[in-house]
Amino acid sequence: MSSIFDVWAPRAETLTLVADGVRYPMTQGEGGWWHPSDVPSSSDVSYGYLIDGSETPVPDPRSRRQPEGVHELSRTFDPAAHEWQDASWQSPGLDGGVIYEMHLGTFTPEGTLDAAIGKLDHLVDLGVQYVELLPVNAFNGTHNWGYDGVLWYAVQETYGGPAAYQRFVDAAHQKGLGVIQDVVHNHLGPSGNYLGLFGPYLTEGLSNTWGDSLNLDGPQSDEVRKYVIDNLAQWFRDYHVDGLRLDAVHALHDERAVHILEEFATRTDEWAEELGKPLFLIAESDLNNPRLIHGRDVGGYGLAGQWSDDFHHAVHVNLTRETEGYYLDFDSVGALAKVLEKGFFHNGTYSSFRERRHGREIDAARVSPLQLVVATQNHDQIGNRAAGDRISATLNPAQLAQAAVLNILGPFTPMLFMGEEYGASTPWPFFTSHPEPELGKATAEGRLKEFERMGWRPEDVPNPQDPETFASAKLDWSEIEQGHHAQLLATYRDLIRLRRSHPELRDADFGSISVDFDEESRWIVLHRGGTDVILNLGDGMATVPVRGVDAEVLLSTVDGVGLLADTVQLPPHASLVLRTGVA
Repeated sequence: MSSIFDVWAPRAETLTLVADGVRYPMTQGEGGWWHPSDVPSSSDVSYGYLIDGSETPVPDPRSRRQPEGVHELSRTFDPAAHEWQDASWQSPGLDGGVIYEMHLGTFTPEGTLDAAIGKLDHLVDLGVQYVELLPVNAFNGTHNWGYDGVLWYAVQETYGGPAAYQRFVDAAHQKGLGVIQDVVHNHLGPSGNYLGLFGPYLTEGLSNTWGDSLNLDGPQSDEVRKYVIDNLAQWFRDYHVDGLRLDAVHALHDERAVHILEEFATRTDEWAEELGKPLFLIAESDLNNPRLIHGRDVGGYGLAGQWSDDFHHAVHVNLTRETEGYYLDFDSVGALAKVLEKGFFHNGTYSSFRERRHGREIDAARVSPLQLVVATQNHDQIGNRAAGDRISATLNPAQLAQAAVLNILGPFTPMLFMGEEYGASTPWPFFTSHPEPELGKATAEGRLKEFERMGWRPEDVPNPQDPETFASAKLDWSEIEQGHHAQLLATYRDLIRLRRSHPELRDADFGSISVDFDEESRWIVLHRGGTDVILNLGDGMATVPVRGVDAEVLLSTVDGVGLLADTVQLPPHASLVLRTGVA
């Protein structure tokens, strides 16, 4: 008879379960699975495994709780104990509703799931559809971004653990908010990873940017794939999440005929049918490859959506005028226009940053623009800057409103990063809390060297191990009622309301999108059916032709706009939304 204490450990010669101080010998069965001779009678047990005579127990690879940290004993958790109150929640699926990306540790002063519940009304008033949580799986230390997790089944205890996670999702659903969970399966963190003692979870010698790659196609990889797939199922079944964001899928090395992403999508569709509700997967990828979201009937993987970083780059360059590194190719209004019309800028074009051609053109007959998730700010694009500075540190309020207009009223699925909606002045730098002094020192020195090579002064690069770096990233909620912050928040609310109330602003057809622009005068017009989104990206007045003589102003972000019979006079950095009636 199987039990929750069974463990896959084909590398072990001997294995002993230690539960609440009692030792239970284990025997190896089929496929490298080990089974205890007996199991504790209690339903609340602290346990671990002694491998090959070791006297130090290690955690369960499928541990649900790590109350004392990732190096200590696991603890059982019964996901069925929670009495869900979200039966009335109806997920719309990935349909173009606004996503709000949140890091739990810095979203509130307390940095917990229960504290975040107290801020859900703010998101309801804002009008977003989904909350997307940065990774919550168990990591070593008290705080970091979440991408150093080592126990993928456990919810980090400093956030409140698995019971608090269930409370959060339940509360969000009761308020009409869906939940997307960011999950990482392309690597493990540098501290607390004991998987290699149990079995060949990683492919030694085949690494990606962050460490050894997951063994998805080598010997004994069937169980590794099942380990990951069961983890996906856990989020949908036990925690009621609506979608998963898959981190850096380009780092999932898989040479099998059925790629792991295709298997993810197939199984997610099966779970959706089983649970009777829409479920979806969104891939983070820098490959600009629409195969990820093509249907499986035409050789695609069948994922619901994928990120398009080209949108971020085009908006960022046109607003900030930064052109370093990968930003260089986007230094034109035309680049922004191409992204708005085509989804990708690099769709087979030469990438100067990569020094090669990159990407593939999207087939508009097979892909909806709503399948591309875009952002003008996100955790990566802010946190991977040397100082972790947001665009609110350099742009004026009118330009911040332009970023909002392009994101919310653009043709894709928009995502906001927490605090963006009110132009948060707090930075969001890279931060860690590695307890091991040597690892902490190496992390801090490595980041400093990286940015020193780019010309940054050491004093301008926050030390990720300094607790003050983490503290500086926490949102200052008092700002939402202050001056230009309150005004920008009102603009975001108005824009999201417009998107919800005008079906043509959620049109799922690339054919409905067209763009006019003037490179010299730096204006751009996005046509969405009978609605025109007009921006003056320049520093001087711009005269922009408009469609229709009886255009209705739906939104204006600055004063001084002059609407004439067939043109509009736009002040610098102005945005205007017109209902022209001309489709």
